[in-house]
Amino acid sequence: RNSIRLSFACPPPKESTALGAMPRKPIVGGNWKCNPASMKDVRSLVRAWESSDSRASWDADKVDVVIFPPALWLNDVKSDGMAIGAQNVSKTGSGAFTGEWTAEALVDLGLKWTIIGHSERRTKYGETDEDTAEKIAKCQEAGLNVIFCIGETLEEREANKTDEVNKRQLTAVIPKVKDWSKIVIAYEPVWAIGTGKVATPEQAQEAHAAIRACVKSAVSANVADEVRIQYGGSVTPENCAELMTKPDIDGFLVGGASLKPTFTNILAAAGPSAMTTSWPKFQEKLEKEGLNESAIKAFKYNYRMLVSKVDMMIPESKLDAVESLPEYEKLKVKADPKLLKKTVILKLNGGLGTGMGLEKAK
Repeated sequence: RNSIRLSFACPPPKESTALGAMPRKPIVGGNWKCNPASMKDVRSLVRAWESSDSRASWDADKVDVVIFPPALWLNDVKSDGMAIGAQNVSKTGSGAFTGEWTAEALVDLGLKWTIIGHSERRTKYGETDEDTAEKIAKCQEAGLNVIFCIGETLEEREANKTDEVNKRQLTAVIPKVKDWSKIVIAYEPVWAIGTGKVATPEQAQEAHAAIRACVKSAVSANVADEVRIQYGGSVTPENCAELMTKPDIDGFLVGGASLKPTFTNILAAAGPSAMTTSWPKFQEKLEKEGLNESAIKAFKYNYRMLVSKVDMMIPESKLDAVESLPEYEKLKVKADPKLLKKTVILKLNGGLGTGMGLEKAK
């Protein structure tokens, strides 16, 4: 694979954040574009994301997640911990504009996000810098959050116009932004999508640092420190972890990989849960202690439920007393390991139950 070195006129800062600045919360967007083919496929994908292992791998308190489905499904796609946004928005208000939808209409639907300036809108549909500026203004008026995309094509890159293109696209909208807390910048080198030329993590960091430096110069140091900048060039579960180690990369705008069950691996790289960070150590300890496979599996299930913040409380009225189990009398006579596997969780729950004042161990 080939790699391309990026160059910007604005020198990257030595440090990515000012002294005392709050850390930026990562944000990952899943841009489905005109995919998948049917709502059946959508439901299948969401079910995969919400499976216990997948959902337990990332923490919504540590990463913002926004899914951008096709417009027809904006009200139908729902998944725990994920916001839903539109892939586009009109530069106009309400009126005789067939095929458009306004920022106000999106807010009225309960949506909080939209994408503006994606490379496909620019190159395939002729969206101009002036168009993106007008759209930004409309979203600011409506209070709608925006992921604003910038980035150069392969032809522009090979013509050494990287700096010129990114600076032009960004500065076109800066005068329209009154509330920077509602803006996320997504740098997507178009030449890194489907061309075989891949940006390295170091090159991506260089581009992000330069963009942040330009925001500092054009707006303020505080805004530059606080604005989140996503990377959007062929992000996959395999390359996202190293990208997230770079100080100026605050998440990803993901295309094709957001249509796969393994999208949650990218979320885990940006905002890992306790299950992701702690379970391997727990498992290693349990294995060293000689616990069997069934016991480890049971422990993992309960720990996963705990870190997923799932309410697993069961009313006492729906539980059977230990004495009612058919195995109970056998256990009093001889501790059969096979029977013990069936009762170990009940034994643990019984201890907790009596500690909480239940009338008897359940």
